[in-house]
Amino acid sequence: MAKTSKQPRKRSIPQRMCIACREQEGKRALVRVVRGASGVQVDPTGKLSGRGAYLHPLRGCWEKALETRGLQRALRTALTAKEMDRLREFAQTLPVTEADDPVADAVAGAVASSVEKSPSTDK
Repeated sequence: MAKTSKQPRKRSIPQRMCIACREQEGKRALVRVVRGASGVQVDPTGKLSGRGAYLHPLRGCWEKALETRGLQRALRTALTAKEMDRLREFAQTLPVTEADDPVADAVAGAVASSVEKSPSTDK
């Protein structure tokens, strides 16, 4: 007879890497940029079809990705001037550092509380 566990299953959090700073982070903490049929665009839901790349929601990561052509390499396409302008415009709405970002604070708090609530596997 199969042995069943009484403990709740631990869910894995999908990890993605920021193409600018190369740091791994939870998928929900990063912003996805997608190359789809209608061109390159920011994908806030993370569900648009197409080739995607992930960046931290920080202005520094976006500027680095656009300057070094890292975004173009990751998406395997050449960005048009119009697409570059749209992405730069979006980057200007982002905080300069994580300390300026209230959303990052909320995400960090939610992750910390979920880690505290998870059952210990130490015996």
